[in-house]
Amino acid sequence: MRGSVPSSSRREGWDPELQAEYAPPSALPPEAAALGHFLKAEIAINEGDLERGLKEYERAVAADPGTAMLRVRLATLYVRNGMLPEATEQCRAVVELDSRNVDARMLLAGIESSLGHDQEATAQYEAVLTIDPNHQDAQLLLGAIYGQLQRYDRAIEVLRGLTDRSPNYFLGHYYLGRVYAAAHEFEKAEQALRAAARLNPQSELVLVDLGLLYEAQKQPEKAIEHYQRALSANPMSKVARKRLGGVYVGQKRLEEALTQFQELEKIEENPQETRAKIGLIYFERDDYDRAITEFTLVLAAEPDNHRVRYYLASVFGEMKLYDRAVEEFDRIPADSEFYPDARIHIAYIRQQAGRLDDAITEAKRAVSVRPDNSDLVGFLASLYREKGALTDAIELLEQLVASNPINDKYLFQLGALYDEAGRKEEAIATLRKTLEINAQHAQALNYLGYTYADLGTNLDEAESLIRRALAVSPDDGFFLDSLGWVFYQRGNYDAAVEQLERAVERASDDATILEHLGDAYRQIGRVAEALKAYRDALDRAKEADRQRVRDKINILQGNNHQGERGS
Repeated sequence: MRGSVPSSSRREGWDPELQAEYAPPSALPPEAAALGHFLKAEIAINEGDLERGLKEYERAVAADPGTAMLRVRLATLYVRNGMLPEATEQCRAVVELDSRNVDARMLLAGIESSLGHDQEATAQYEAVLTIDPNHQDAQLLLGAIYGQLQRYDRAIEVLRGLTDRSPNYFLGHYYLGRVYAAAHEFEKAEQALRAAARLNPQSELVLVDLGLLYEAQKQPEKAIEHYQRALSANPMSKVARKRLGGVYVGQKRLEEALTQFQELEKIEENPQETRAKIGLIYFERDDYDRAITEFTLVLAAEPDNHRVRYYLASVFGEMKLYDRAVEEFDRIPADSEFYPDARIHIAYIRQQAGRLDDAITEAKRAVSVRPDNSDLVGFLASLYREKGALTDAIELLEQLVASNPINDKYLFQLGALYDEAGRKEEAIATLRKTLEINAQHAQALNYLGYTYADLGTNLDEAESLIRRALAVSPDDGFFLDSLGWVFYQRGNYDAAVEQLERAVERASDDATILEHLGDAYRQIGRVAEALKAYRDALDRAKEADRQRVRDKINILQGNNHQGERGS
């Protein structure tokens, strides 16, 4: 048992029993065995098997306990699995082996900070900066901790050093501004935040904090301006919208609605929030491994931080580690504001796996919390459509249209569903209503025009509708197909071929367009080209359409053989 290992072995950072279990043959050097386990671990991790990867790294360290890189990697995996004591042990062992190992000290500092051990974390960040004075993350996180401890002079000193050395580092200016604000140095706070805004003019973070700063200084007009700019950058920003509403109320009774020090509490920095934002930067840079580490450390300190858990689950999703993603999304409770988004993410994952019933169940859970969210309802309707449950899909879209009677997007989707369900008259009426609301709705123009063309009726109106769609999107292969089909239905096969060849150039993977081109070739006697178009269509056709295309191929081949025998 691991608990029975002597403390001296624990300090060495490895398990003698584990090493004995996996000891290589005497003829094989230890570093060779470690390399083998290292390679197996990386393969396992790349395949999404984190448990096996962790075990292989443990074996690698047992085979070669003196290699710092293996221990740091193992510590990182321990962190990702929430095994902080084990991660701490590995990091301390690395520091004993190599006191200048920055990666181990940074990870150890993060663990200490997540456990609320600010003094220990500070000591590690200070040690890193002694080794590497230009280490941006160490400076940023150290400044955040000093700010949290209200040691503002030291926080400002560290962050000023960061911005002096890295004048284009956005987060340096941003956090310097927050610390200045917490220290009540408003003018300097504004200067630092404006420097951050120059580097990232659309940053919601900076715009909201500038608004808070102006609120604290009782400058509501400037606060309103910055909250409005934040909402322009992100219309879904709940913080900006809430603050903006509060200022509008506060303009009449500012003292009752807001006090300076209440707002300053929101400006003061939390080191875990700093870490979360660094994790987001890694996420945006597709550096998923480091993003996972940062988010996991935040959750070790704040296990109920549903926002960060949502980020962590999203990273796993991007890495296609779908089981881990679902596991994290599932840990977000129903009373969290992130619950509906988490369920929708799970629904997407289930949809991609072909598990439509499960996807529908998850989407229903999201809709049950946000029944008025049209996008969620629309997504649920799309899942019903994909499953073939058109009645359910239509019922949902009809509800959406009833709630949003002038929304051309929902009207168009409802019209398309009516058409798929064979309810042609309702489809045509709904598409016409879509065009009454938005005469330039290219998809509706094309859909209605093609519907007429496919029915062989109102061909002049069909051509007019489709040409209007092409005026909006002149190179759309589906619109060109619709125009070609109008010519085909008129019997103008040469013109049909011309348009359908252009359509295939732009949408060569669409089975219907290829089949249409085959029909047009057949009408003008270009049999070999018709056969090729049909065969290409057959390769791409849905199962329900394949027999029809096969029949056309068989008929053409039969006619060809008869012609050859007759000659």
